[in-house]
Amino acid sequence: MHQYGVRDVERLLRLPRSTIRALIATGMVTPERGPRNAWLFSFQDLIVLRTAQALVAAKVPHRRITRSLRELRRHLPDFMPLSGLSISAVGDRVVVKEGANRWQAESGQYLLAFDGDPADGSLSVIERNGAASAKEWFERGMALESRDAGAALAAYERAVAAHPALVEAHINMGRLLHETGHLAKAERAYRSAIKACGPDPVLLYNLGVLLDDMKRREEAMEVYKAALRGDPAMADCHYNLALLCEQLKRPKEAIRYMAQYRRLMGIRSQ
Repeated sequence: MHQYGVRDVERLLRLPRSTIRALIATGMVTPERGPRNAWLFSFQDLIVLRTAQALVAAKVPHRRITRSLRELRRHLPDFMPLSGLSISAVGDRVVVKEGANRWQAESGQYLLAFDGDPADGSLSVIERNGAASAKEWFERGMALESRDAGAALAAYERAVAAHPALVEAHINMGRLLHETGHLAKAERAYRSAIKACGPDPVLLYNLGVLLDDMKRREEAMEVYKAALRGDPAMADCHYNLALLCEQLKRPKEAIRYMAQYRRLMGIRSQ
């Protein structure tokens, strides 16, 4: 049985580690322990985690969520079936479709569906609203990143075309272009995203990292500072600014930014 680490779950499901820990603490998901006591999640755990997070966000009562997940886990296959897997709501029932077979799990009324694509093993979330197609393409892009960067980029482009203000798709597209060495395209993607979404701190931070890697240090510094105006608690931004100031022979600024970084990270001076 294939197992996934915490980083895999964060990447595939876009769940912050704090949410993963909270869902484990409540007993909604019970991953195994691997080397160095690290959590290891099964395919079933991925679906249960995503379902639990969505139900919590929909304010479904905790007791009802617990019943739903217990029944859902009992029937789920160990792997993505070749026929695909779909979980959706019909009235007040959660209906699971696996090929020609259908079964239901106890649940409250909510409008949510999960689709599994057997072609790439992806698990995507489809919300029943006007932005559904954009979010579907976004989820598909995340699932494809580790297998096919080109296909993932194409999916992010479709997501942005369907919903130009979907900042997460812009962020992932720029990062992936950066990681694959397309620096000029990554810069254009980030600057276009800032026009569409406004001065989002993560967009600005990522653009700063890109400009830093392109040795455009003065520009990187200004972009990092803009990111901090939006989110002064962005510790990595303070750290990068400290390094830049050292390179640019600005020791006083370097000390100030490094002190802020250490404060935010809870690092005590020796």
